[in-house]
Amino acid sequence: MKISLINAGKRFNRDWIFRNIHQEFISGLAYAITGPNGSGKSTLLQVIGGAMMMSEGEAKYEAGSRKSEIHIDQAFRYISIAAPYLELIEEMTLLEFLQFHGQFKPFLSSLKIQDIISAIGLKSAANKQIRFYSSGMKQRVKLAQAIFSDVPCVLLDEPCTNLDAAGIELYHQLIRDHCNNRLVIVSSNDEQEYKFCTEVISILDYKRQASSN
Repeated sequence: MKISLINAGKRFNRDWIFRNIHQEFISGLAYAITGPNGSGKSTLLQVIGGAMMMSEGEAKYEAGSRKSEIHIDQAFRYISIAAPYLELIEEMTLLEFLQFHGQFKPFLSSLKIQDIISAIGLKSAANKQIRFYSSGMKQRVKLAQAIFSDVPCVLLDEPCTNLDAAGIELYHQLIRDHCNNRLVIVSSNDEQEYKFCTEVISILDYKRQASSN
């Protein structure tokens, strides 16, 4: 998959969050979007994923062996995301939630739901309602629904939020095992979350451009 941002800019009211971004994101590579808290990393990630409209410029999406162009309204079918601001359905058990999620965005064909539950270390809690999970357990579920979805692009916003040392190691293991041939974009200001990325994009470079225009 390839995602291309062309002269991309986003503003809220009169304040430009970023501007003049020209960037290609290509499958098989991992990218990090860095910057301090409140700098607009999450906003840029949502623009890349087609979940938020940009104020100027355009985004192009291409997928498949022939790199067929995808309309922005259909981009969500090719993209998964894990982010702190996305809520889980906490009245469901983990097993029910993954079964429900799989109806809308199938998981990797080589894995069964029980395999996914085992992979994230939550086998003993599979039939417990998610509302009774700790914050770290909930984060493991968010990572699972993103990384195990059968899509070519995975977006990760502060992916180690609420994870302990074991959870952070699990995160990196999931990336190593399941994301080598996919497009991965990580939004973070913590190097341990994006140390595997091959390209680092500082949003501050585009904030300076925005403030000068």
